[in-house]
Amino acid sequence: MNIDQFTNELKKMGIELNGRQLNQFKRYYELLVEWNEKMNLTAITGHEEVYLKHFYDSVSAAFFVNFNGSRSLCDVGAGAGFPSIPLKICFPELDITIVDSLKKRITFLNELSKELQLENTFFYHDRAETFARHKEFREQFDIVTARAVAKMSVLTELCLPLVKQEGLFVAMKGANAGEELKAAEKAIKLLGGKIQAVHSFALPIEESERYMIIVKKVKKTPIKYPRKPGTPNKMPLE
Repeated sequence: MNIDQFTNELKKMGIELNGRQLNQFKRYYELLVEWNEKMNLTAITGHEEVYLKHFYDSVSAAFFVNFNGSRSLCDVGAGAGFPSIPLKICFPELDITIVDSLKKRITFLNELSKELQLENTFFYHDRAETFARHKEFREQFDIVTARAVAKMSVLTELCLPLVKQEGLFVAMKGANAGEELKAAEKAIKLLGGKIQAVHSFALPIEESERYMIIVKKVKKTPIKYPRKPGTPNKMPLE
């Protein structure tokens, strides 16, 4: 996906980028490739692949969820900043919090944020299980996102405790979404969520399957969740 295709495809979905935003994406790509030589941030480094599989794919969350206005978003296990940093570029009023368990990724994201002059972006080196137990973060976010982090049953335990009541947990998934969601139904209910919608679409050009699973937080998450670090992955709530 070249830059013109990226711009045009987003425009079709009602997202029009100005010159500053396009420059931010350009610089994002440059820094991603530069830092990737020092640390493993992504296996995808080709210009057109990054624009399609990282930038466009991240922004696709906005096709189904309203990110306009000063809403708070927490991105769990964002890695090199996906999907939250592309969303922040497109929707500058968003308050972004990223939690990731690898310090080197947080170092990269801090430098990226400074370079792109992103305001109201906060980065925490922590495990999601621990992070969700802090009073200042637990059930405080309008939207919590996760992309390519873990199975849906695991993600639910990591993310739903961070979502405020009436807020949304948005899981970005590939072809196995249906199977994962079925296995996670009990966990979603137990942790205070309700499946609001499941959207399917294909990435432009390569036509690969993508799913957006949107879970609404309808009641408080029981205080014992999330369990201690590592437990959700070893013993998912299924």
